[in-house]
Amino acid sequence: MATALDRHLALIGFMGAGKTMLGAELAARLGRGFVDVDDEIERGTGLPIAEIFAQRGEADFRRLEEAASLDALRRAGPAVVALGGGAIESAAIRAALAERALTVHVAVDAGVAWSRARDSGRPLAHEEESFRALHADREPAYRETADAVAHDVDDAVLAAAGAHVGLGSLELVDELVPAGPVALVADAHVAGIHGADAQLALGGRVVSTHEVAGKSSADLEGLWRSLRLDRAGIVVALGGGTTTDLAGFAAATYMRGVDWVAVPTTLVGQVDAAIGGKTAIDLPEAKNLVGAFHWPVRTVIDPALLATLPEEERRNGLAEVVKTGLLAGEPLWELPEPELVRRCAAYKSALCLRDPHDRGPRHALNLGHTFAHALEAASGYELSHGRAVALGLLAALRLSGRDTKPVEDVLAPDPVRVDRARASTALLRDKKGPFRIVLLGEEGAYEAELPAAEVRAALDGLIAD
Repeated sequence: MATALDRHLALIGFMGAGKTMLGAELAARLGRGFVDVDDEIERGTGLPIAEIFAQRGEADFRRLEEAASLDALRRAGPAVVALGGGAIESAAIRAALAERALTVHVAVDAGVAWSRARDSGRPLAHEEESFRALHADREPAYRETADAVAHDVDDAVLAAAGAHVGLGSLELVDELVPAGPVALVADAHVAGIHGADAQLALGGRVVSTHEVAGKSSADLEGLWRSLRLDRAGIVVALGGGTTTDLAGFAAATYMRGVDWVAVPTTLVGQVDAAIGGKTAIDLPEAKNLVGAFHWPVRTVIDPALLATLPEEERRNGLAEVVKTGLLAGEPLWELPEPELVRRCAAYKSALCLRDPHDRGPRHALNLGHTFAHALEAASGYELSHGRAVALGLLAALRLSGRDTKPVEDVLAPDPVRVDRARASTALLRDKKGPFRIVLLGEEGAYEAELPAAEVRAALDGLIAD
């Protein structure tokens, strides 16, 4: 199973890895319950782990650990579950992990683990040489059991979402894409730059290649009719948001649904558009009017692909980066590009895992977008998405009573020349309701129904005379 969308997210790893702290933060990010198996054992017995070892012996503790771990993994509803360091030695626990969880190995160096555990009173952390030997002995089992490895909470979130972020990831796409024949979908420009590398990496698995131009109903029908996959096939979408939207929707509907993989090649795709399972096509009446929620089984994000990105496309993506940074309360736009991509992708992944069908918390991602969509429509979609979002963020921050300096300094948006009446009419078509706006407070984003005159005035302030 490639994601933790409907499964437990289980954390395994050696003592001192920080599974409890990371698990609690992860559960808060994903809006899930958190179960720490060691805490469950102590609560059930009324004894600290060290006393259980001392009074009843390790073998009895392992029986308690197995029972508590299996109970946690068999509970309904996806949760974050932190297992003890030795839990993976149980065949029953390993089987339950394979059946009911996406398992993440919280990796830790033996020396770091020892520095954290040596004064903790843990029963197996009294002598450094044996501690290091136990670490070395268990590492292969952690690697064999885990679906992914994490060093921090963002890594764990990305693993839960089925996202792999790293320089050179395109070269690893064959091992990252689940088994099955592949239909590779790209637009002509991206195919000319990265298509050969993708085909080389996927090798003989590529049964067909498809060039797409946009995401209209005609583009969708053309892709449907050219696909030759069976139900075991996988659509791999290589390109920007237009390509991943189209290919994802084609995958959602072809043969009533086949798996797909997103390989975004633009900044906006890597930090936003390719993450979270929203797929759609455009109709003449509006963008993204017909679509489906169809989560990719894997999202392969290679920041190295951004080296060929035109500056205008980079600025489009930067607007989404600034939006994410505002929501996260951190200047993510100041980070080096690979880390910027990783952190933004993790932020969106967490919100989407928490709200996969866009019914609540995920609405925060619409910060500035009500205004952006109106401006895009009023321009006949000649206005770039990034410039529209930058202007929309200005309006949202002004309505929130927040400092607009980050948007002005990083994105420097100028008012745009579009028809005011057309922009106002487009505002009425917003899917969330024309005057329900995402605002930014001290505690984060929230939605508010604002007076029509106030919203229209904010929109008007974005339009040049």
